[in-house]
Amino acid sequence: MIDKLSSVIGRREWPVVVALFLPAAALWGFIELADEVAEGGTKAVDRALLLALRSPGDPAQPLGPEWLEVMMRDFTALGGVGVLTLITAATIGYLLLLGKPRAGFAVLIAVGGGILLSTAVKMGIDRPRPELVPYATYVSTASFPSGHSMMATVVYLTLAAMLARVRPRWQTKTYILSWAVLISLLVGVSRVYLGVHWPTDVLAGWTVGSAWALTCWLVTLWLQRRNGVESELG
Repeated sequence: MIDKLSSVIGRREWPVVVALFLPAAALWGFIELADEVAEGGTKAVDRALLLALRSPGDPAQPLGPEWLEVMMRDFTALGGVGVLTLITAATIGYLLLLGKPRAGFAVLIAVGGGILLSTAVKMGIDRPRPELVPYATYVSTASFPSGHSMMATVVYLTLAAMLARVRPRWQTKTYILSWAVLISLLVGVSRVYLGVHWPTDVLAGWTVGSAWALTCWLVTLWLQRRNGVESELG
């Protein structure tokens, strides 16, 4: 089976074969986490971690200087609807200019599907937002999973994977993917720091977002091998 998958995806891309198992592992982790959250098994850890990021004796005040709170708001904006919509629209427009409409459509499906998945899970679990601390930014939806964390992971990892695929040097691939992971991590941490999500909300967003991004990436690779999707930049 491994030989067959290797021939389908590409002999020189054996790491993709390993990656085939990662979405399932991430999805399994998300399901286990969701079960623990539903049973209340994460309350103590969530509470302790959330309060650890607030000033002792004053939960209304985030830990650290004022400039750190401002920076965290900047980081959280990187996972906001407006920023991600602009990045996605710019990417799709660029692919259309290159004459690669099917690649642009693949990006649209990956991001749009991620939004639908996040909304469906939020509605299904409907976990309340933390009430231990005042919110340092506007919120309007349910808490689990963190939509900012999930969509940042979906968008940045998907776009980074597309860019990394056409870079020949592994150092360049690593650099691109590392920045995508770092941005996703900063968005998630900022959500907890600002008091709008429990830590397990963010962890769930990362896991299900990674599972979705990896799945979309693998499907795109498979379609490219059959000329169903153009090579993004080549």
